[in-house]
Amino acid sequence: MTLKELIKLLFTERSSDIKVQAFRYLVSGGTAFLVDAGLLALLTELFGRERLLVWTGIAFVAGLTITYLFSIFWVFDNRSMKSRTAEILIFILIGLCGLGLTELFMWVFADKAHIHYMISKVITTVIVFFWNFFAKKLILFRNK
Repeated sequence: MTLKELIKLLFTERSSDIKVQAFRYLVSGGTAFLVDAGLLALLTELFGRERLLVWTGIAFVAGLTITYLFSIFWVFDNRSMKSRTAEILIFILIGLCGLGLTELFMWVFADKAHIHYMISKVITTVIVFFWNFFAKKLILFRNK
């Protein structure tokens, strides 16, 4: 495979290959992380650490929106749900589970272990990334 073919496979063609999808989800997750972490830092620095978990939730929802858009338009080639409303609701439920995990790990790492909130965010994001990818792949975007 040439470099041109690899780039085309990774970035432009629809693919059911889980490695390609995982790569794309990593790119979309990285983009969502930049939005999420940037918004978290902005809100925390502007309005204070006292409401860190509120800022974490707001930032997470912004990241979730980015991830949904990437997922339906670029990452996954199949959509298991016929109803877009049901798909969005399940996506949100998976996201809420991810948010719960995010809040839990941010609380553990930042509040209890006293790790800087941005380092806590990075650790938390890696953990929640795996939950999000596999839940979405297995429930919403599996091959038929």
